[in-house]
Amino acid sequence: MKGDLKLFGAWPSPFMYRVIWALKLKGIHGYEHIEEDLKKKSDLLLKYNPIHKKIPVLVHHGKPICESLVILEYLEETWPDKYKLLPTDPCERANARFWLKYQEDLGSTILKVFLPDGGEEQERAVKESLEALKNIENELGDKKFFNGDKVGMVDLAYAWLLWQEMMQEVANVRLVDPQSFPKLWQWMINFKEAPIIKDNLPDRDEAMAHFRLELADLAKQA
Repeated sequence: MKGDLKLFGAWPSPFMYRVIWALKLKGIHGYEHIEEDLKKKSDLLLKYNPIHKKIPVLVHHGKPICESLVILEYLEETWPDKYKLLPTDPCERANARFWLKYQEDLGSTILKVFLPDGGEEQERAVKESLEALKNIENELGDKKFFNGDKVGMVDLAYAWLLWQEMMQEVANVRLVDPQSFPKLWQWMINFKEAPIIKDNLPDRDEAMAHFRLELADLAKQA
């Protein structure tokens, strides 16, 4: 398997971790992890993802699959008999795909919350993000995970909220907290405590240091 399956990623990208978690949940072992330096991307990464030139990229039998959610779908279809990331009911699968798309739109908005001296654009992003987070809170309801009692693809997709929570602390920005979003906050706790996830999280202190550098770079560019 090791020569047949390769994952190009970069620490501490939440998009890379989506794929790592999916591989672990499905019990797919022996893949080769190739760590990329995003400031000096390898020729192989540029070869396998010439359009967006981004990680993660999964290479299976020499064929590249790009974009993390596309990779998760590929894993689900290629190893359908292993741990299921999507519901089996067609209506529930469609609903899961709706929330997968929803998080993409939210992700691009929520990044603007951390703009240094973002002004009106930042204020608008905060308002839109809070409205979207309320919708997610309502969708979760009293469920442990988005699909019930097991971690699924939607949970993996929204896991970047764990990164966002760390960025909140670094940037001193209040967005998601246990008072405003108790169900979403509890989901974050449940997700981090799920065995496969807990054993495959980036070191928090190292991640915080990384985000401090990222925010400092953003401030210089502003």
